[in-house]
Amino acid sequence: MKELVNKLKGDRVIWSFVALLALFSFMPVFSASSNLAYIGHGTGNTLGYLIKHLAHICIGFMIIYWVHKIPYHYFRAISKIALPVVWILLVFTLVKGTVISGANASRWIQLPFIGITFQPSTIASIVLFIFVARYLSKTKQENESFQTSLIQLWLPVFITLALILPANFSTTALIFSMVIMLTFIGKYPLKYIGFIIGSGVAMLAFFLLVAKAFPDSKFFSRVSTWESRIMNFTTDKPDEDDYQIEKAKTAIASGKLGGLGPGKSVQKNFLPQSSSDFIYAIIVEEYGLVGGVAILILYLLLLFRFVIASHKANTLFGKLVVVGLGFPMIFQAMINMAVAVELLPVTGQTLPLISSGGSSIWMTCFGLGIIISVTKKEEEISEEREEKERRKEALQRLIDKELAEEDLPADEIYEEEVMYSIQDNSKNPMSAVLNK
Repeated sequence: MKELVNKLKGDRVIWSFVALLALFSFMPVFSASSNLAYIGHGTGNTLGYLIKHLAHICIGFMIIYWVHKIPYHYFRAISKIALPVVWILLVFTLVKGTVISGANASRWIQLPFIGITFQPSTIASIVLFIFVARYLSKTKQENESFQTSLIQLWLPVFITLALILPANFSTTALIFSMVIMLTFIGKYPLKYIGFIIGSGVAMLAFFLLVAKAFPDSKFFSRVSTWESRIMNFTTDKPDEDDYQIEKAKTAIASGKLGGLGPGKSVQKNFLPQSSSDFIYAIIVEEYGLVGGVAILILYLLLLFRFVIASHKANTLFGKLVVVGLGFPMIFQAMINMAVAVELLPVTGQTLPLISSGGSSIWMTCFGLGIIISVTKKEEEISEEREEKERRKEALQRLIDKELAEEDLPADEIYEEEVMYSIQDNSKNPMSAVLNK
């Protein structure tokens, strides 16, 4: 085990927080899956769901391990090539979106032969954030005009968002917000950011107007769901989403300070999506306010570590990649928690690394692998710097020793060692000392 840990490079604190979140997830998923077990098998046995979640987590950590070994600057070029591929996937999803448990799930597609379903929007967000980071780091020195950035930066951004929006408004809003934040941190001019935000709002309004004009179109089928969720949030009109929120609030109220205890949740048997979208409510019911606050603090500490990693990154691209991939994970977690306590309308955002689900865990781990790759590079640079310092100290000790033995001026000793190095490094006594 110690040997395996020693092979892990990069920020050990990030590794630790991710491991803690993953380990904690097993009990809530094991408990909250009883709802699905009764529906799917009629037995209520959640062991199969626990094993499935274990497999997803193990694959996720394998993804982190493989990705963190790849130098992060490779992803600069990959993002530019991958973006058109992502567009094709998103178009295919809009046309061929699958059905899950009888419900319209146009944001999902199913891989043939292996039966795995995943959301292309999760892949699209990672690729887009890296693409934006690449552009901002490239133009930091070139100072391209606003007209050029409209074509090279904002056109790809809006194409990606336009392909996600019809099936998933909350993800579109989250990605757009994070892109704006990334451009602000990358020191894109504020007046242009204001223009882009206004353009985004105008495009959304146009989309909604077209949806109203063609209400029966499959392309706009999700718009009515968004409207009902917002209406439920702002009014007391009963609805399926209102039922979910009421059960979530009942679960949270039942937890009180110390919770009912692991596996003793009652509302998990009535709350739809209790193991994914509303797992935070089950956590608070079983572990109380203490458990809920502990999870919140853990995410905030992870955010703080992302800030430190971004600050330490030796390139602007590295800084922006950490922000672009790390911050959305934390904001997604905050949105999930806010929905559970009815601070926001129902969005369908999962709790990263805790909610059940394969593709969401894997894409989160993929992003974490890139972040750790950035911190690994900084670690390697630090090690090289320390090695140079050790060599310098060894050189100084040898000079001091020869000065003491031969009583020669320091400049003459240093010149003699340099001449040895130039003439024949293999015969240089200094080389033998340094190589040890």
